[in-house]
Amino acid sequence: MAAIGRFQRGDEVFYAKVVEGELYRLQGDLFGSSTFEKKPIPMKGVRTLVPVTPSKVIAVGLNYADHARETGKALPKEPLFWFKAPSSLLPDGGKIEIPFPDHRTDYEAELAIIIGRRVRNVTPNAASRYIFGYTAAQDITDRTLQAADGQWGRCKSFDTFTPLGPYIETKLDPHDLTIQLFQNGQLRQNSHTSQMVFNCYELVSFISTNLTLLPGDVILTGTPSGIGPIQSGDRLEVRIQGLAPLINTVK
Repeated sequence: MAAIGRFQRGDEVFYAKVVEGELYRLQGDLFGSSTFEKKPIPMKGVRTLVPVTPSKVIAVGLNYADHARETGKALPKEPLFWFKAPSSLLPDGGKIEIPFPDHRTDYEAELAIIIGRRVRNVTPNAASRYIFGYTAAQDITDRTLQAADGQWGRCKSFDTFTPLGPYIETKLDPHDLTIQLFQNGQLRQNSHTSQMVFNCYELVSFISTNLTLLPGDVILTGTPSGIGPIQSGDRLEVRIQGLAPLINTVK
């Protein structure tokens, strides 16, 4: 395992490798030449941040057949994607805020791709070279606005609507991982990434034919069936095989 996180202590923000609960500070460029200090740093006063600061967050929709069925929508013939505001990112442990309590607002567990190199027009076979790693995410959605707007940018871009983290796993095969969401300890979503309509490499390839991806950019790969509403006081936990769990509460 090679989990890397982004942390803050006082005014200092830094990256570090996470090994058995200890942090080894990164020296150099996260997406370039780097090494890690051999001595762990004290954990006291350290806060976990969102693991990257992307230029863009790209979300993919209807990428699990069972989720398409539960929403009554046809499977896309090519990846369906849109943009989420980077200001919607929320770290592990952060509180999700529901802007309109009278609207239905849903959880959606997702595997997130973190881009590691600038890429344009890459083939699926070469796409893995441009992926830095993977982390857990949620694509929180205001369903009331989604139905009313007909486009999905606003309903998914409110502040706190993209929990992400806690760490980036850089050595992971993304193609057959369990993906689960627990709401207040109850299993709500339970699937495998092998059930994706378009796998991670196909998504990076397709998106890169339409726009340039930059280091740190985030691609949310879609959610399986089992979506449902959240409410104040909920505890939501995303568990993806090989990744640290992402845990958030609802304000």
